Amino acid sequence: MQQAARDVTRPKPERKDIQALWGGILFSALFTLLVWVLDFRLEPLRQTFLPDQGASWYFWKLPNPTFWTQFSAWFLYLAHQILIWGLIYYAQTRVKKYTAGLHPVNVWALGVNAVFVLLHLLQTHLFYDGLAQDVSIYSSQGSVIVLLVLVLIMENKRRGMFFGKKAPIKATIVDAVRKYHGYFFSWAVVYTFWYHPMETTSGHLLGTFYTLMLMLQGSLFLTRIHVNRYWTLVQELLVVIHGSIVALSNTNGLWPMFAFGFLGIFIVTQMHGLGWSRLTRWIITALFSGWVIYVYSGRGWDKLNEIVRIPVIDYVLVFVLAGLVWLLIWIGKGIRRFQRS
Repeated sequence: MQQAARDVTRPKPERKDIQALWGGILFSALFTLLVWVLDFRLEPLRQTFLPDQGASWYFWKLPNPTFWTQFSAWFLYLAHQILIWGLIYYAQTRVKKYTAGLHPVNVWALGVNAVFVLLHLLQTHLFYDGLAQDVSIYSSQGSVIVLLVLVLIMENKRRGMFFGKKAPIKATIVDAVRKYHGYFFSWAVVYTFWYHPMETTSGHLLGTFYTLMLMLQGSLFLTRIHVNRYWTLVQELLVVIHGSIVALSNTNGLWPMFAFGFLGIFIVTQMHGLGWSRLTRWIITALFSGWVIYVYSGRGWDKLNEIVRIPVIDYVLVFVLAGLVWLLIWIGKGIRRFQRS
């Protein structure tokens, strides 16, 4: 009886992972605000930029880069990347276990990311250029697209791919993506973060906040919050807001392609992992369909194909990437057999 009484009165363990999550969100919001406040310091530089030259042109870069402007970006990016990869490797090989709290390696990851986030702001105001001076804009965009598609593959077991039904992807492929995704995801996030200077357009500010959210998620590996289905879904859905706002700021009028495209993936795949009733899912689908009808009744039905472009690309990429992962697994097995022979 005494033991039972002690068990009843024993306080629940403190969820330090959740505290770290909310602290990270607050830090990200305040940092994004700081970037915006410092906008006035960058205005003289913007007057020197070359004219926009089309979709493949990145506008926010110096017209006459120097060794130090490029070195500062690449050196800090590589230092950031290598340190985070090292922490992921340490966690996978030494820690291994999930916790409701924080491992010391999580504290290190949070600290390393915070330091380099602040260093990037300083680097922007001292040297300005990010990695964009040397690499294509499509490399940054493509890395995030692949990240989001790999999430679809990882979640295939839990929520399915098409209206709750699993795609025919081998468990070995999903397991391999789950095991090694941290290395690719950290590259996609850190690379994209250093690709851009800390600019203050609506697209840049939202992109900075979104990247910091992904960085925060990546710092909380091997914690329960890292695999919380609601928190991970927030990461996936932030792209709806970011993509739509960036498209709205352009003159091509393609915001419905991004808004309905990414929300379409939510309807087809993502909402089926939340445990919602069939009625709830039907209501959300009806609301989505109603919004589509409202927009395209004025926009023109000939443009309705816009809403399927992103889902089609993403779902095709699911099977392309699954095939590439299978090929890498097959090559790895062949190398191991060769080494044993």
